[in-house]
Amino acid sequence: MRPRRRGSRAGAVQSTNDSSALSKSSLATRGYVHDAFAALLVTGTARRAPLIHRGYYVRACAVGHYVRAFLAWTRAACGALRAQILSLGAGSDSLYFRLKTAGLLASAAVWEVDFPDVARRKAERIRDTPELCALTGPFQYKDPALALYFESLDYRILGLDLRQLQRLDQALTTAGLDAAAPTLLLAEAVLTYLEPDDAAALIAWAAQRFPNALFVVYEQMKPHDAFGQFMQQHFRQLNSPLHGLDRFPDVEAQQHRFLQAGWTACRAMDMNEFYRCFLPAEERRRMENLEPFDEFEEWHLKCAHYFILAASRGDTLSQTLVFPPSEEFPRVNPASPSGIFPANVVTSDSQGPNLKRYGHASVLLSPCIILSTGGFGEQDGKHCRVSKFHLLSRYCDFEWKGKQVCSWRTGAQWDGRLYHTVTRLSDTQVLVLGGRLSPVTPALGILQLCLCKSEDNSTEDLNVTVTKAGPEDCTLSRWRHSTTEVSYENQKYLFVYGGRSVVEPVLSDWYFLHVGTMAWVKIPVEGETPEGRHSHSACSWQGGALIAGGLGTSEEPLSSVLFLKPISCGFLWESIDIQPPITPRYSHTAHVLNGKLLLVGGVWIHSSSVPGVTVISLTTGLSTEYQIDTAHVPWPLMLHNHTSILLPDEQQLLLLGGGGNCFSFGTYFNPHPVTLDLSSLSAEQ
Repeated sequence: MRPRRRGSRAGAVQSTNDSSALSKSSLATRGYVHDAFAALLVTGTARRAPLIHRGYYVRACAVGHYVRAFLAWTRAACGALRAQILSLGAGSDSLYFRLKTAGLLASAAVWEVDFPDVARRKAERIRDTPELCALTGPFQYKDPALALYFESLDYRILGLDLRQLQRLDQALTTAGLDAAAPTLLLAEAVLTYLEPDDAAALIAWAAQRFPNALFVVYEQMKPHDAFGQFMQQHFRQLNSPLHGLDRFPDVEAQQHRFLQAGWTACRAMDMNEFYRCFLPAEERRRMENLEPFDEFEEWHLKCAHYFILAASRGDTLSQTLVFPPSEEFPRVNPASPSGIFPANVVTSDSQGPNLKRYGHASVLLSPCIILSTGGFGEQDGKHCRVSKFHLLSRYCDFEWKGKQVCSWRTGAQWDGRLYHTVTRLSDTQVLVLGGRLSPVTPALGILQLCLCKSEDNSTEDLNVTVTKAGPEDCTLSRWRHSTTEVSYENQKYLFVYGGRSVVEPVLSDWYFLHVGTMAWVKIPVEGETPEGRHSHSACSWQGGALIAGGLGTSEEPLSSVLFLKPISCGFLWESIDIQPPITPRYSHTAHVLNGKLLLVGGVWIHSSSVPGVTVISLTTGLSTEYQIDTAHVPWPLMLHNHTSILLPDEQQLLLLGGGGNCFSFGTYFNPHPVTLDLSSLSAEQ
């Protein structure tokens, strides 16, 4: 339920219920949940994206978990006493019909409250749909004087404003709600649309009104990071701003909020924790295999910005329902920051095109030229897979100039791939390996890009030609992998590791490509085979490769740092012991500077903080954390699906692109290239 608005804002707020109802219908159609009634309660149909399906799926699972637990408890503990479910802001939800079909309302009843227009439309929908009327049994339709729009033996729909608590209390009493009976209150994305004082009054009213109750809340949190800022901007644009997030930004604050209001016990967790701890592994695998999916960053970030909360009144109910799960979610909070890396927008003397894209790849061709390829971004006023290349050229000490470049066709063309790798072969040549066009369409073939300068050798008129290179096989039918330059017997090889494919969600294999002959070569590798991963980072070091983090099996972020160490007969896998242990992460970038491994940005789910830069000494294994000072950078800055280029002479790191499809809130791109000043790190030597 959303607060009432006047004029166009009322329509915008109303549309959020309609959009949510369509999403729930699409969710059921695709087999995420069993719900034969969602489509009957909404007008029209819509096919939602897999990312939105996942978001609504975990929401349905979380709310459903507490509904089932409450009903099971009341059957066991309360005997013949009828249980009550009071759904606040129910909208077009099908909860009553699902419970009725499952036989769970034999000794329970459901009350729903929403604005009069919403209540009226739902009541009319039920009245006009025989399949729904068959479940409600005999009913009475619409008594506006009592705010009661639908009434049957075990189901009532009321049209009320949740801010008018006295009227709400009276109407519920008239509609037969018993304050002494065990009561489950549900508020899915409701309280945050009320002004904080109104929400506080509602929470306190419920605590005073129901001495034996469970209050379950699902809504947004974490307003201050990049995803949270973009989330809030989305709702402001819909004329339905989120309230109270500054006062209650995390689960701890939300728990304290309910305890202070008179609830006996309270437990809250973000949706990453619920997903990992409450859903069986086989159910997670079932869901994860329903549709092709490749938006892991946005899935985990969405889950990090929503929580499920259960607050209880009554000692027996509190002990039964709000205790933590048996399997605790491991929290790995990073150590306090050891320093700060200042960030600044890249200086340019012109308003050239910025690098608004993610899932791309970038390479430093020479001290003055950076080439970025592919990804999803803005091009010609559209959001699409990017076909144009981006050149960032330095034309004086600290200024860079961006330029979009089209490719010349010479037997091949750029196919707009994402999540590929690029490797510098020379100042003018780049090798492109792997990537995808869609989650079911790998980008086949190895491509070679060649930068062609004008006759006066100026960087102003650079063009790119695309040619096919290397063997034609399926070795590189993968994406989100890494390609690292290594050395064996004084020969240069490219070590291609991990990633994912259409067939395998996580790959654990590797290949060596001889650069001189463009042939795949078998080189012995000893040691224990690492866990498969994708979206990890890889750096060349001492002739071998450093592999850090990534997303492993079961879509779990990893914390391991591995070294593919050169030995006389090939290579050896070694695990680097890091102290203190780093927070598991993926979709970050990495570089080696002065014997230290830098892990930049990324996504993690085991900490409530935002990834900055983790610095690991490769000689001692000691890890330290550095914050990124974004005071002089347009906010928000999303450091995942980005690329970065190390400029060791300048003690700088260039951050290029980044962003993602932020659930249903829209697509976000970092607007400008950004530099990180690493000079403080060098001063510690």
